[in-house]
Amino acid sequence: MNVEDLDLAIVAALTADGRMSFTDLAARVGLSTSAVHQRVKRLEERGVIAGYTAKINYEALGLPLTAFIAIRPIDPAAPDDAPQRLSGLSEIESCHSVAGEDYYLLKVRVSGPAALEDLLAKVRSVAGVTHRTTIVLSTPYEGRAPLLRGDRVAGW
Repeated sequence: MNVEDLDLAIVAALTADGRMSFTDLAARVGLSTSAVHQRVKRLEERGVIAGYTAKINYEALGLPLTAFIAIRPIDPAAPDDAPQRLSGLSEIESCHSVAGEDYYLLKVRVSGPAALEDLLAKVRSVAGVTHRTTIVLSTPYEGRAPLLRGDRVAGW
């Protein structure tokens, strides 16, 4: 593997398991533990690795319903400040600016249909938007390691 492929292999392994020890990571990519530690540190310094998070079981937290809410302003001439207006709603996991008819796509997690209905009312009133909502039935996968250079790296 060349230098860049080693870094990509490290990124792929840490995407799958951010708590992987340097020893296990070194074995995975075929380097010494100290070499892997140095590479991870450089990837962090360069901003390639921006942080580490826990994978959450939302059902166990009482938030089994995931939905996507596509929003657009009622008045297109109004200021484009929906993300700021909605930032206080903790049910919104992510907000993406998107191309197309809609302005933003929100990913939300709530306890059930009634909670989603309440959230939709808040979104409409707080941000002055119309919306289309898609409820997630199941999630076969998410948070996958990135596809790099047309092939999965390091056997992924």
